[in-house]
Amino acid sequence: MKAFKATLLLCSGLAACNFAFAQKVNDVVTPLHAMKVNYPTPYDITTPEQVKQTLDRILNYLDKNTPPQLVKRGTNQPIALNAIDTNTTFKPGDFRLTSYEWGVTYAGMLLAGQATGDTRYTAYTQTRLNFLADAIAAFKKTGKTVARRNPLHSVMEPGALDDCGALCAATVKTIGTAGASANLRPMADNFINFVSNKQQRFNDGTLARNRPLKNTLWLDDMFMSVPAIAQFGKLTGNSKYYDDAVKQVLQFSKRMFNNEKNVYMHGWVQEMDVHPQFHWGRANGWAFMAMTELLDVLPQSHPGYAAVLQQYQSLAKGLVSYQSGTGFWHQLLDRNDSYLETSATAIYAYCLARGINNRWLNGRAYGPAALLAWNATATKVNTQGQVEGVCVGTGMAFDPAFYYYRPVNVYAAHGYGPALLAGAEIINLLKNHTFEVNDSAVMMKN
Repeated sequence: MKAFKATLLLCSGLAACNFAFAQKVNDVVTPLHAMKVNYPTPYDITTPEQVKQTLDRILNYLDKNTPPQLVKRGTNQPIALNAIDTNTTFKPGDFRLTSYEWGVTYAGMLLAGQATGDTRYTAYTQTRLNFLADAIAAFKKTGKTVARRNPLHSVMEPGALDDCGALCAATVKTIGTAGASANLRPMADNFINFVSNKQQRFNDGTLARNRPLKNTLWLDDMFMSVPAIAQFGKLTGNSKYYDDAVKQVLQFSKRMFNNEKNVYMHGWVQEMDVHPQFHWGRANGWAFMAMTELLDVLPQSHPGYAAVLQQYQSLAKGLVSYQSGTGFWHQLLDRNDSYLETSATAIYAYCLARGINNRWLNGRAYGPAALLAWNATATKVNTQGQVEGVCVGTGMAFDPAFYYYRPVNVYAAHGYGPALLAGAEIINLLKNHTFEVNDSAVMMKN
C-alpha cells in the first residue's frame, strides 16, 4: 500500500511538472510574434457593414435632434412658411442648422448616402438645406428687415467666412441632387458673393481677419473658403474660382506651413516679426480637408494642380508621423502630453482614405493609418450616436495652455460631419481595396 501511494504521489508530481512545463512560454515553444496583443483601439479590418452601423447611430441621433421646423418664439407653436415673421425662430434642437459645423455635417450626410446607398442620409441634407433656402425666400417676401435675433440672419447677411463657406460648399453639392429646391442656388450665390467679394483680404488676395488681432490668418479659413470657391468652379465652369482656390492654398501654406515638421501652425499675424507655432490638430484637419475638396474638382490641367497635390502629400506625410499608438492624434500634434482628440482624427481618416481612393496617396503606405484612425473614431460614437472626445469651438492663442485645456463635449458640433465623412470614405476604401493581416500587421493587399 505504501508503495502504491508513493507511486501515486510520484505520478501526480510528474503530471504537475509536465503541466507546468507545457504552460511555459518561451521563444522555443511559442511563436511570440503571434501572441494576442491587448490593443487599446481595435486593431483589425473592419467591414462596411460595421462602419454603417456606426454611421446609422449618428444619423438616427441627429435626425431626431435637429428638427427642420419653424415655430413662434416663446411658445414653440409651429409656423408655416407663408406665416413667417420677425417673431419666427427654429424649433429647438441639439445643434444649429446654420453653423459651419453643420455645413460639414450636410456634406458628410451626402457622402454617406453615396457610399451606403441609403437614401436617408441624402434626405437628411436635402430636407434641411431645402428648408433653409425656402425659409429665406419666404422671409424675403415679407419685405421686413432681418434682425440679428432672426435665426436666418447669418445665412441671409453673412458677416464672416464661418457663416457661409462650409454651408456654401454643401449647398452646391446638394443642388445637383434629385429633389433639390430651386431656392438653393440663390442661397449659394449669396454665400459665394461674401466669400469672393466681401471677406477681408491681404493685398495679395489672401483671406484674412482682424480677429483676434489685426491682419490675422486663421488656418481654419482655408477650409471656410476653398471648398466653397472650388465647388463654384465646378458649378459654373469659371476658372476664376479655381484660380482663387489654388491661390488661397498656396499663399496660406507659404506663410503657415512648417517644412521641417510638415504640419501647419494655427495662426499667423502680419505685424509679428516672430510667429509662435502651435500645431493644433483640428486646424490642420481643416487645411487637409480644404485641399482634399479642391483636388476633388480641380482639373488636372490647371497650372496649380501639381503644387496643390504636392502640398497635400506633404501634409499627409507629416500628419501620419504624429499618429499615436491608439490611432488618435493629439490636440497639439507634436505635444504628446496634450489630450487625444476625436474630430481631428476623424478628419484625417477621411482625407487619407479619400486620397488613397483617388490615387493621390500610396495606399499601402497610408491605408493602415486610415483604418486605424477610423477604428479610433468609431470607439467615440456612443450608443446614442453622440460623438465623444471632441474639442469645443476654439479661437486662436499664442500660448500652450489655451489649447491643452479646451473642454470636450458631445454637443461640440465639430465632430459629427467629420465622423460621417470618415465612415463614408472608409466604406469606399474597403470596397475599392483588399486589406489583410499579414505577419500580425494590417496591410493593404492590392
